[in-house]
Order: sequence, then structure tokens, then C-alpha cells
Amino acid sequence: MSRLTGRGPGESPLIGVLALQGGVAEHVRALTAVGARTRLVRRPGELDALDGIVVPGGESSVLDKLSRSFGVAEPLRDALLGGLPALVTCAGLLLLAETLTDAAPGQQTLGVLHVRARRNAFGSQLDSFETHLDLTGVGNVPAVFIRAPVIETCGDGVETLASVQDHVVAVRQGAITALAFHPELTDDLTVHSAFVAACANAREAEQRRIA
Repeated sequence: MSRLTGRGPGESPLIGVLALQGGVAEHVRALTAVGARTRLVRRPGELDALDGIVVPGGESSVLDKLSRSFGVAEPLRDALLGGLPALVTCAGLLLLAETLTDAAPGQQTLGVLHVRARRNAFGSQLDSFETHLDLTGVGNVPAVFIRAPVIETCGDGVETLASVQDHVVAVRQGAITALAFHPELTDDLTVHSAFVAACANAREAEQRRIA
């Protein structure tokens, strides 16, 4: 079944935000500001008919445990493998990664993003910093790094979008954009605007395909 079921013509994109913990409200604010409709996602059924999903930062091992506890981990994995556009930030990147160099005991991932990532690569909370990045295909954006991961290796189909201190911190794989930083913690809406536009374009392409 198409994920476009029940979609009205001319509606703004419906973007889910995985609302288990982390920067949920900040992403909702940014998405709303660029014209998207939003839905908080905690249960599998809330993935239905989305045009895209945001997986926020937070604590990656907690995000893993809660996603499995709420029964949303496997349905989310299936949706992503089915082409649902996704913007994932910080701990969200770790949740999707294929491999973690330093996973916490018992920590699992969805394994859909073909990268190996390392947690807390820039140090502790005290080592947080903000910079500007040239994000390929998006533009120059402010980026807040808080206990941020880095991507150590990229597999097939993964395009590097930005690096900091010789570390890869942003990639794209198909419809998934994964960022090690927090665009939602700035007033700049460039990243969210580009993501919502990409979701709208993907929806239009799907509508043409099934027409």
C-alpha cells in the first residue's frame, strides 16, 4: 500500500517526529516554521501516511531501548527501507547506523544507514561548540555540536555532505540525511526547509508514479 493513502491534494507535507526523548519540540518548531504539518510518533500506527520523519538527538542507548519498548523500532526500520525520507540528527544518526564503534552494553541499531559511527567523538558536554558548515546541496548552515558522534567509515551509496576537523559529520544515503549536529538548536531554518521541500518533491514523484 502506498504511504500516500488518504492524502488530500495540495496539503503541505506531513512530517513525523520520533517523540521518545531528545530535541522533539525544537524540531517541531522548525518544521512548523517552514510550513510543514507535524505528527509526534511513538507508536507504529503513527508512521502511516507520513511524507517524512525526523529522528532527533538525545541519548542514543535510551533512544534504542525506548524505540524497542514502544514497538516502533522495526516498523520505523521497514519504513526507512521502503524509502520514507528521513532527517536524523546526533543520536538519531547513531540509531540508524549499521555499526557503532563504541556501543553501550546491549545497545542495538536499526542498521539502515551504511556507516560506522562513534559516539561522543568530540568529548563531553563541556566540549560542545558551534560552527558553520558548507552542507552539500543545502548551503552554509550553523551547526551545534553537543556530545556529537562522527562517521568513521561510509559504505556503498553514502555521500559525504560535510566534515569538521577531518571527521565526516553529515551524509546522505538515498532519502536519508544524517547529521552529527543539531540544526534545530539555531534560528536558521535552512536544513528543515530543504528537508521539507525534498519530502514534498518525493511525494509528488510518487503521486505521478501511481497516477
